[in-house]
Amino acid sequence: MEPRLKAEIWVKAHIRKCAFQNVLVFVTRRGDETAGAVLVKINRLNNQCMILTPTTNFEDGSRKWLQGTGPDWVEETVADGYVQKQISFDPDLWVIEIEDAEGRHFLDEKVET
Repeated sequence: MEPRLKAEIWVKAHIRKCAFQNVLVFVTRRGDETAGAVLVKINRLNNQCMILTPTTNFEDGSRKWLQGTGPDWVEETVADGYVQKQISFDPDLWVIEIEDAEGRHFLDEKVET
């Protein structure tokens, strides 16, 4: 199993990675500084969004990401509804929103449907 960064440090690092590419990213919900999970909302700025949610690859213990809202882009209201449902299950949850017309997420780990 890979060691994990504190959630706040991971969020700050990801914000810097996006900023380096001149892409706006916002923390829309601040969760637990140490152990909160992070949802990534990708907003293509045309009412099309996708939520990526972290999970563990049980084969090797690494982190991977799942397309929480499914394989296709969804309307922003659908994405926001998904986020609210997840917050009701996990009050420690972080949410960051990447605004990128190309739909890039800048994650290093694998993303699966």
